[in-house]
Amino acid sequence: MKSFLKYITIVFIAGGLFTACETTELDLRVSPNDLASDQADPNLLLTSIQLAYATNMQVLSDRSGELVRIDYMFGRDYFNNYPGSTLNGVWSRTYSSGGNGVGDGAGVGILTNLQTLEAIDEASDTDYSFHVGVAKTLYAHQLMLLVDFLGEAAFTEAGNPAEFPAPSLDEGSSVYAAALGLLDEAATALNGADDLGAADIFYAGDTEKWIKLVNTIRLKAYYTTNNTAAFNQIIAGDNYISDNEDDFQVQYGTSELQPDDRHPDYATDYTPSGANIYQSNWMMETMLNNDDPRIRYYFYRQVDATPGADAPANEEDLACSLVVPPQHYQDGGYTYCSVPNGYWGRSHGNDEGTPPDNFKRAAVGVYPAGGRFDDNSFDGVGLGLGGAGAGIEPIILASYVDFWRGMMAASDAERANFLRSGLEKSIEKVQTFGALDANADLSFEPDGDDVDAYIDGIVDAFNAATGDDKENIYAEQYFTTLYGGSVEAWTYYRKTGYPNTLLPNWEPNPGPFPLTFLYPQNEVITNPGLTQKQSLTEEPFWFNASDLGSPLY
Repeated sequence: MKSFLKYITIVFIAGGLFTACETTELDLRVSPNDLASDQADPNLLLTSIQLAYATNMQVLSDRSGELVRIDYMFGRDYFNNYPGSTLNGVWSRTYSSGGNGVGDGAGVGILTNLQTLEAIDEASDTDYSFHVGVAKTLYAHQLMLLVDFLGEAAFTEAGNPAEFPAPSLDEGSSVYAAALGLLDEAATALNGADDLGAADIFYAGDTEKWIKLVNTIRLKAYYTTNNTAAFNQIIAGDNYISDNEDDFQVQYGTSELQPDDRHPDYATDYTPSGANIYQSNWMMETMLNNDDPRIRYYFYRQVDATPGADAPANEEDLACSLVVPPQHYQDGGYTYCSVPNGYWGRSHGNDEGTPPDNFKRAAVGVYPAGGRFDDNSFDGVGLGLGGAGAGIEPIILASYVDFWRGMMAASDAERANFLRSGLEKSIEKVQTFGALDANADLSFEPDGDDVDAYIDGIVDAFNAATGDDKENIYAEQYFTTLYGGSVEAWTYYRKTGYPNTLLPNWEPNPGPFPLTFLYPQNEVITNPGLTQKQSLTEEPFWFNASDLGSPLY
């Protein structure tokens, strides 16, 4: 689990235990593993729900980003890369953290705590509608994403162990419908609700922004299922995330000690021993080739050249720099190993051992991880440098929504307009992060003319292109915008097959591209009614192979 959320959770658990120790008649209490609703604090329950949700979003973003080359994927074989344990944590945090079967009431999952919140709200004279509305919003979104990632999810029989000790899974389409119903309930609960001092880590108790999020998650559902009429109806209501100020994200801090509340990628890369994450060659090369103004914010280069590209090949630091690319890389003209100018990363599926390159590989930058702005200093990484980890976890941003609107647009002209507005919002947001690095030479920041020229060039190229070229431009810009919050990227790729410029796997025959993941193995083991899948090719209900413009690889 990411360190920030782990330590925050420990703090809340410890606080609860400290309070419990002040009770002298412990023998009169319900088991501490299954607190009665009248012994639970609604504010702590809501905090637990938010932290579980935020952790899930990190995991889902990472797995999605790996598959579509926004992030680097280690390992050549898809099936072996994504075993049944891949989403164990996501599943348990959605439903329950322990016990036999989904949502058995023995843990602190989103559903478990939502049920407790509803019981408290019904039994109390205090109106906890805000807590219930937020919890239902996050639970609904998780249900949709479980369908996107697994094909199915538990809903009808979830959270009712007395009647359904071995809960079955519902079809994806029915789970989506149930999630939309939950969003209706959430909107009703949130309308005019008082947060009662709850620790809202997303919107600080602003119910209007929560209702905008509810509508934006509806947009996500309608885009995914190609429901143009319902999508446009939400747009016509003009009450969704459309401005950067309404962006849905997690804000991190700068504390290194428990709780460590820094961005998890910063904590991993800005260490005394150097960077520990490899960046995706495809992502860096795409941005470099496009002269993308966001590249200095996304990545911090520790060196100014890369072995095998614009520096001598070096077997010790970058073994692949001396290797003749395999035939499938040669045939496609793909970059097998090295991106120039110090954009030192790895290609999709590279499973080589880790060389001593921690102070040479490209590190995460100031956006979104709160690292260093790349000002050609090439000074390396270390504790406290740059923004000290005060970055964000993007979840749903206004720029993302503009790209969704472009996908649902009725004409290429409309689509070009949304491409433009999505880029404008993305670059505007990314550039505000430059100020996080107080020691950076910000003269290297692209100015307004540079940004305008870039956006004009992309939009002009999109308008002039046809066929695959047009789709690749749109998809590449969408994926670049999704950097750091890539949950929806895998869905887009499975729906369209674009961009078809993605680097192939190092392995010529990596197995079928995943359409869904295996069921969480912990649930398969504890639920006798569930049989594990035998492949990653089970299709989500919204998938249609005939819609693909290019094959998935």
